Amino acid sequence: MAETLRIERRDDRTVVTLDRPAVRNAIDQGMVDELHAVCAELESTPRVLIVTGADGIFASGADIRQLRDRTADDARRGINSTIFRRIRELPMPAIAAIDGYALGGGAELAYAADIRLGTPGVRMGNPETGLGIIAAAGATWRLPEIVGHARASELLLTGRILDAEEALSWGLLSSLHEPDELLDAVHAVADRICANGARATELTKRALLAPTDQHPAIELELQAELFDSDEKRRRMTAFLERRERRSQRFEEESR
Repeated sequence: MAETLRIERRDDRTVVTLDRPAVRNAIDQGMVDELHAVCAELESTPRVLIVTGADGIFASGADIRQLRDRTADDARRGINSTIFRRIRELPMPAIAAIDGYALGGGAELAYAADIRLGTPGVRMGNPETGLGIIAAAGATWRLPEIVGHARASELLLTGRILDAEEALSWGLLSSLHEPDELLDAVHAVADRICANGARATELTKRALLAPTDQHPAIELELQAELFDSDEKRRRMTAFLERRERRSQRFEEESR
């Protein structure tokens, strides 16, 4: 049974709430282990993942009490980096619903999501250098992909914290919503994703994550699979039938 997460499973999505409010949802080894278990489920049965935090905070960072005692060998194991990479590579999209603090490891968890929505109360950044370490769980390479090298350099080298409007203007967040509307907005995004062809969504994500030197060949191979699928034929036939019905209605109304 999960002790640091609240998990809601639906047919087409799984909602995970980080739930360590006494320490502002700091990410500890127990939470990492439980996130690995969630990923194993979603790798076996692909569904959209929604990640959020309890009590108005996404995640204040890695658990400093544990982090202080970790050694060079622990660093090489990539404890947080490994789970964030696994989330990033899930078959279906991951969406982060961010309220309050998303700092350090919490920010890196957010960067691992495919889509990020937030509230006006968001505070996001990587203050790791102030603690004598680097942001080593994905920020140094994911953040430049999201906001560009210059802005990533500013954020990581200064350790400053962005407010919600800055995070939105930088492209770290797709949109802002009031706290009591955030999950509804995230579910609306998930609804749009889940209304599409599941395999087409999976392969679109695979193409997005592919290294540059694999393009355009990877799109052609993925498209080849989809072109021969029953799902493609069914959806395109339905589209053409809808268009024909609309055309007929327009002609009748124009007479």
